[in-house]
Amino acid sequence: MIKLRYMYSFLICLCALIASYFIYGKAIEKIAGVDESIVTPAYRLEDGVDYIPMSKFKLYLVHFLNIAGLGPIFGAIQGALFGPVAFLWIVLGTIFIGSVHDFFSGFMSLRGDGFTMPDIISKYLGKTVKTFVTIIIVLTGILVAATFATGSADLLANLTSVPTIIWLVIIFVYFLVATLFPIDKIIGKIYPIFGALFLLMAIMMIGALLLNSTYTIPEFTTQGLYFTEKTIFPYLFVTIACGAISGFHASQSPIVARCMKSEKDARPVFFGAMVLEGITALIWAAIAMAFFHGQPQLAAIYGASPSIGVNEMATTLLGPIGLILTIIGVVVCPITTGDTALRSSRITLADELHMSQEKLISRLKLAIPLFIVSFALTFVDFSLIWRYFAWAQLIIATAVLFAGTVFLIQNKKHYIVTLLPAIVCTLITFGYILQAPEGLRLPSMTANIISVIATAIIAIIFIKKYKLSS
Repeated sequence: MIKLRYMYSFLICLCALIASYFIYGKAIEKIAGVDESIVTPAYRLEDGVDYIPMSKFKLYLVHFLNIAGLGPIFGAIQGALFGPVAFLWIVLGTIFIGSVHDFFSGFMSLRGDGFTMPDIISKYLGKTVKTFVTIIIVLTGILVAATFATGSADLLANLTSVPTIIWLVIIFVYFLVATLFPIDKIIGKIYPIFGALFLLMAIMMIGALLLNSTYTIPEFTTQGLYFTEKTIFPYLFVTIACGAISGFHASQSPIVARCMKSEKDARPVFFGAMVLEGITALIWAAIAMAFFHGQPQLAAIYGASPSIGVNEMATTLLGPIGLILTIIGVVVCPITTGDTALRSSRITLADELHMSQEKLISRLKLAIPLFIVSFALTFVDFSLIWRYFAWAQLIIATAVLFAGTVFLIQNKKHYIVTLLPAIVCTLITFGYILQAPEGLRLPSMTANIISVIATAIIAIIFIKKYKLSS
């Protein structure tokens, strides 16, 4: 029997996420000026390859799988070390930052003939920012592939007698083939199925946990943090990235924007998929907190690939079925996300260099160097790669939110819904890189003061340049 008194915090957060789609999502849709009478790029530019009208439901699952992968699992599990406060960041981040970011990254692409993010950034923020964001997007795609491949390979090596390096080679061979393969032959047909299975894994896991009286999901009132050596700001906000805000999603938005039948589909697909990812992250954070009880085993995950922890939780809670779902959720789905991440990097680089990708040899010229760099990064410490990825995607998210603000200013809309999230992301970005071990390692107090000052200066300059000139 489910003991509700042990999970008030979890249920409140879950309800808040679901309600946000119908309340705040509707408000964002209205502010953006969604117009279903406008003919979308899927029809105007239909080419049978990238621009193909697809159903809202299929796009929803495709986009969810593309943006999820291991992100809402690994980030949430590591974030669980900070205790129930992780629930707050997942909920507030998803509703007011992540979902807004994802909606406008997709909507601006939808209004711009399926533009990729560098072109959108160039249109609203200028060519200088575009070049910088292009580099970060390419690097983020490389980091995503390396991170997700490592997590999948670690688990496969743990389940078999085959060394991790062999699995990495196999995964990257698949990456190369899938990245070069026509996009409509794989994504539109197979990915919706994987997206549904990925969600099913989270639902079955939380269901098994709630039905087992052995486990208790902690409340906000739980005293102390699980991992006291790291401060909540900025480390929690970077550790849980994809379950709250991820600029990586912006690189995936144009893929489905080019296939959207109506602007009315923007809220279900873009805002809705991010809410679902937030729910997924909330579930996994709750599972990790309850399963490990804040024990040293959970602390050990912070600094290593959490895939082994996922396998332990799944097999304990669901038995043989858990093993199957683990393989799907921690191996198959992340690999498909790694595929689209490297594809986005290749396409973005090709657009920037004005290189046609029609011929196989042209695609190989860009793909091979990207794959070599990504493969090399799999030998670097997992937690380090994860944190660099999380920090890099925050830079992209910040740029996209500022671009969304300009879009709203130019259209005389309420721009505060994107400006405030942009400012928050700027603060987190500065705060992390100034004090993190892989950053400048400044004392936290010094770093935080500098972060506030730098963020305030950027916000003032931005408002003066774009608001006063409108």
